Amino acid sequence: MAHILDIKTAGKPLNEAERALIMIHGRGGSAQDILSLSQYLNVKDYALLAPQATNGSWYPLSFIAPVEQNEPWLSSAVETIGKTVEKALAEGIKPENIYFFGFSQGACLTLEFLARNARKFGGAAAIIGGVIGEKINRENYKGDFAQTPVFLGTSNPDFHVPVERVYATANIFREMNADVTEKVYQNFGHSINEEELELANSLIFV
Repeated sequence: MAHILDIKTAGKPLNEAERALIMIHGRGGSAQDILSLSQYLNVKDYALLAPQATNGSWYPLSFIAPVEQNEPWLSSAVETIGKTVEKALAEGIKPENIYFFGFSQGACLTLEFLARNARKFGGAAAIIGGVIGEKINRENYKGDFAQTPVFLGTSNPDFHVPVERVYATANIFREMNADVTEKVYQNFGHSINEEELELANSLIFV
């Protein structure tokens, strides 16, 4: 009932890198899939870390299902991201040099982890995602992002992630002092487009 910690790596060895990028895959995807996206990002000198969800899914139901219905997988998934961050910190990577990239279910998990653990990070790009829960529990979200850059890209409509939740997430992150950019693409579909990768590079991986 919990994820087995399985972190795939690529890029520069963690003990030689100054920056680390944590990449979180979507439902049915894999750590290797999301790592392959790094070739389109300005992260050549980064250590790349991608935890693998047990059975390919971070939690069983929609991210806007009641939270208790996604437990205990959801809590274990958030903990997995925390352990991945700890792995980077243990190798001497500073928090402000830790970056995040998540897609779909991985974007939701990335944003949920960050909102629960706000501090000055390097930056985050979340494509098609929002904070998790049938209703947003604002009391879960604490800390100060200290102007961490955050990019939210999404399609409207999207069958999995309502655009209203993306906007609500952007507002929460702004309240927590993140420097948020959101971009909504009309009828683009549930995927990552070239402009989103370019925006991630110009806003986050600079």
